[in-house]
Amino acid sequence: MIDKRVGKRIKQRREELGMTQEQFAEKLGVATNYISTIERGASFPRYEKLVMILNGLQTSADAIFCDVLDYSNDHRASELSAKIEKLPPDEQKRILGMVELMIKQATENNT
Repeated sequence: MIDKRVGKRIKQRREELGMTQEQFAEKLGVATNYISTIERGASFPRYEKLVMILNGLQTSADAIFCDVLDYSNDHRASELSAKIEKLPPDEQKRILGMVELMIKQATENNT
């Protein structure tokens, strides 16, 4: 279900920021139970609340919806790039070499 994947991303981002549900709820001016139901996927926020949540998480909608949108590859590419940058140089080189090979094969298959 979409709500569960979105809720998981919201929780993940909140935790990355080092906030508890209580702290995040206080920041947004909502009940802790509301944050809990969103993160569990038991409910989905209305537009105004969703914008407030995204701003409170200091993140884009693409980052939260990347698991459910068909056209959110830009976010995934950025996320993977950031992870690769944290690896040792030899691992970066190995992974980028594999990606380049896969791109070459995909390009050849589509021509």
